Amino acid sequence: MSSIQVADQTFLAAPGDAVAAVLAAPSRWRGWWPDLELDVREDRGDKGIRWSVRGALSGTMEVWLEPSLDGVILHYFLHAEPPQPLTPRKLAAANRARRVAGKVMSFEIKDRLEGDRPAGVDPREN
Repeated sequence: MSSIQVADQTFLAAPGDAVAAVLAAPSRWRGWWPDLELDVREDRGDKGIRWSVRGALSGTMEVWLEPSLDGVILHYFLHAEPPQPLTPRKLAAANRARRVAGKVMSFEIKDRLEGDRPAGVDPREN
């Protein structure tokens, strides 16, 4: 079991290919996770992306895009280890920080793709 474990999900009223296009830009990764070096293990197109993680953590990370209603559910997973053992308090803080970083990423994409879409309008029409 990894010391850092994050699993989260966010609904986005946007097509999977539009979400995947935002996720595919390495320049954004540095903004979301500035202390991590990410290497693509598997680019799954409109189904998401999987990375190997190095730097401040070592492990794996994935964003899986599951079609749902008029958009996708963005599932975010991070399983990793810090370079050295952390005290329980610091480990809890590290898990929280990674959880927040995942939400920042999810909501940035959500805002970018849904920002001016009126409620109830098909995202492909906006």
